[in-house]
Amino acid sequence: QVQLVESGGGLVQPGGSLRLSCGASGSIFRIYDMGWYRQVPGKQRDLVAIITRSGSTNYGDSVKGRFTISRDNAKNTVYLQMNTLKPEDTAVYYCKADITGSLYGPNTPFWGQGTQVTVSS
Repeated sequence: QVQLVESGGGLVQPGGSLRLSCGASGSIFRIYDMGWYRQVPGKQRDLVAIITRSGSTNYGDSVKGRFTISRDNAKNTVYLQMNTLKPEDTAVYYCKADITGSLYGPNTPFWGQGTQVTVSS
């Protein structure tokens, strides 16, 4: 099986920064796209940022210029550097990875358990 474990969430004041990490482990042959999504209660889960294996990135409009996604393929890890945080960034942040392994088909999506980010003074 595959596990995605997120870390780095917490409480931060408006204008502050946080760095999220998500590491994948288990029966993994190759990880393709990795990304971060966020969700607030009662709303759909929205894309924050996504990065391909080769490093191409795409961001949600509300975070462009403030958030940066990166990855370390050797460590099966994706990061999200969040700067100039706003109260509206408050949400549960989920990591997602599209993985090919010996036990499942190509580009099977896996999700982390989520980490809470709260931006408040």
